[in-house]
Amino acid sequence: MVSVGQERVQGKYTVDASYFYGNILPHSKSIYHLITGHPDGVILSFNRRTFGNREWESAYNYPDYGASFHYQNMKNISLGEMYGVYGHYNFYFLNRSLMFRAGAGVVYNTNPYDKETNFRNNAYGISFMPSAYFMLNYQKPDLWNGLGLQAGLSFIHYSNGSLKAPNTSTNTVALNVGINYTFSKNQLLAYVSRDSTVNYRQRVKFNFELKGGLCESDVIGAGQYPYYAVSAYADRRLGRKSALQLGADFFWAKYLKDFIAFKSISFPEEELDPDTDYRKAGIFAGHELFVNKLSVVVQAGLYVYSPYKATGSHYQRVGLKYYFTDKVFSSMLLKTHGANAEVLEFGVGVRL
Repeated sequence: MVSVGQERVQGKYTVDASYFYGNILPHSKSIYHLITGHPDGVILSFNRRTFGNREWESAYNYPDYGASFHYQNMKNISLGEMYGVYGHYNFYFLNRSLMFRAGAGVVYNTNPYDKETNFRNNAYGISFMPSAYFMLNYQKPDLWNGLGLQAGLSFIHYSNGSLKAPNTSTNTVALNVGINYTFSKNQLLAYVSRDSTVNYRQRVKFNFELKGGLCESDVIGAGQYPYYAVSAYADRRLGRKSALQLGADFFWAKYLKDFIAFKSISFPEEELDPDTDYRKAGIFAGHELFVNKLSVVVQAGLYVYSPYKATGSHYQRVGLKYYFTDKVFSSMLLKTHGANAEVLEFGVGVRL
């Protein structure tokens, strides 16, 4: 069933600009020497409103989607400056006065680690790296001639996902304040409510996924090695937005083979056998949040076979899946051990 809401809004497109000022969180003692000031910067965004023309839009209270550019001065000469581009979604609450934004993209760092010229920067091993940011804003649009105000909190994460050492990463928490502007004020548009007749509950489905990536151990200069993983899991879709997962993983992290050999020679007191198997297997449970063709995945796993135990007994994943069809999908997932990223996984899979 389709119905047109009484509330009408002006304009399909908006832009906003925010200035932020905050702190780098001291999540690891190894980056304490890099926290020497209060980083600040700007976030510029272009947004496309949705009005319920597609079912997922009304299901998520008519979010925006768009693109962001950001600049951040880390206020430390060793960390340099950041320039980033992101894709994002804006989700609304409290009669659309509260906006939550989630963005993912790529940033460029002006001063990564260099063993001769910048050995203090143990946070970023390369210039180009993945990044994510979140923003929670209270906003008042169109206060005067399309101009409005917004203010809130931002969280910005930079990490190269262990593509190259070092990779301690940084997290910035900041206050932000800014303005927004609505285009085409004379264009009145109405929200469309779509009551879906689709029953999204499904029987158990079986998924098979191949993943790969590149990673380097924490030993600087050890070199990048291929990473492979195979996942087999069952999922049960509970409704429009959620599915639960339960499955198993098998890992071939080639960097560990070299790292085990290095440790056995460099630290003989640990009595590590250089022939210790680097391969691992685990079981995991997860949750998948469906938006449209895109979904958000969170998983928590336990190693059941792990001869080399220095990485811990638990692992986690968070990331995105994109469905080309109902049965074929791709994924981009960050695998971590607690706060320590191991690899950025890129995968393809089938759901049967």
